[in-house]
Amino acid sequence: MSVNWRNIGLYAAFFAALAMVGMFQSWPLALTILNMGLISAIMALGVNMQWGYAGLFNVGVMGFTAIGGLAVVIVSMPPVTEAWSAGLFGTLLGLMIGAATIFAAIIVWKRMEPGRLRVAALVGTLLVGFILNRYFFVPAVDAIESINPATTGYLGGLGLPVLLSWPVGGVLAAGAAWIVGKVALGLRSDYLAIATLGISEIIIAILKNEGWLSRGVRNVTNLPRPVATPVEMREHQWVLTLAEQLGLQATTMSSILVQGSYALLFAAVLAVLIWLSEKALNSPWGRMMRAIRDNETAARAMGKDVTRRHLNIFILGSAVCGLAGAMMVTLDGQLNPGTYEPLRFTFLIWVMVIVGGSGNNWGAVLGGMVVWFLWVQVEPAGRWLIDMLTSGLGPDSDLRAHLMANAAHTRLLTMGIALLLMLRFRPHGLIPER
Repeated sequence: MSVNWRNIGLYAAFFAALAMVGMFQSWPLALTILNMGLISAIMALGVNMQWGYAGLFNVGVMGFTAIGGLAVVIVSMPPVTEAWSAGLFGTLLGLMIGAATIFAAIIVWKRMEPGRLRVAALVGTLLVGFILNRYFFVPAVDAIESINPATTGYLGGLGLPVLLSWPVGGVLAAGAAWIVGKVALGLRSDYLAIATLGISEIIIAILKNEGWLSRGVRNVTNLPRPVATPVEMREHQWVLTLAEQLGLQATTMSSILVQGSYALLFAAVLAVLIWLSEKALNSPWGRMMRAIRDNETAARAMGKDVTRRHLNIFILGSAVCGLAGAMMVTLDGQLNPGTYEPLRFTFLIWVMVIVGGSGNNWGAVLGGMVVWFLWVQVEPAGRWLIDMLTSGLGPDSDLRAHLMANAAHTRLLTMGIALLLMLRFRPHGLIPER
């Protein structure tokens, strides 16, 4: 197989730009950009599986990412024993009653003959289930949230190693995707986009309002980390010695080591995912998925179960997004449901896929890292450019003050321009599908 020097050159250009950030700004910043770029690449890889392989227009990326973030809390945080004693049984019983009510309603609707009796039975089943759910669930939630609400007020987690939460985040997101897919995958592409966006908003609203589960808008902080913190790193003598030898401050050296450790973990996960993705894409299964994407009618005529295959790829892509969400929360060290903005960041992920190259795994990875680099660096670059262009106006200029105050908007402006230029001059992306 011949070496594609052009693609290697694109990756080399990205890492050269990252090295310039390290040399001219700071190496901790460069490594932080790299870490979030790797997470963005994994998220773009998940969306590329859905859109690039099968043509599924999923706009609910942030919902599955948030589920992955919740997994970190459930798995790694220590349990709040008082809250477990006060309301664990009631919440579990209420949730089971709710699930049983939905299951019973489905059976009633399917088994009974159409008519007023079926409607009455359905309404009665839902009403009884709702009353029973409220009877057990609400008092249990109130009891949990009353346990030291300033610092806890939720159930906590299982106290397991935080790295275990990454695959668990993928599994939880896959389970949610199965439910969403069974409901929404029969819809046409534009309706599927609306449905997934609405479901994403529902998931994030649950995280914001169900304090017993995730502390809601009060956030869960001080999450366990897979590597030492910078403060802990500075306690080691070899770190201080290394910083002295390299002429760096101990704070800078410890930040480099911590961010570098995360980069190695994230790169290892990305390497495994892209190896598996390439194997799948070039297998008979991958060729079948592309055939369904290109001509669904012909695939059905050949006996392929299109709906089932769509569900498979929807679950896989969502699981990868959930994994990325767990990694992102681990890097941040906190779960903040308010940061999940479906419209804003879903747009950003789709720009990554389109710019990188839809249908190409290496293109999605490159697009994720490049677009995140621009997202971080465009604002200071725009501020510098505005400052230089308006330097002759004087410090009291209203125009200069207005432009400097709105420098942050250069992010969205740049993303929009980059997307338009790519769609106009290179619609297949930086690394197009072969």
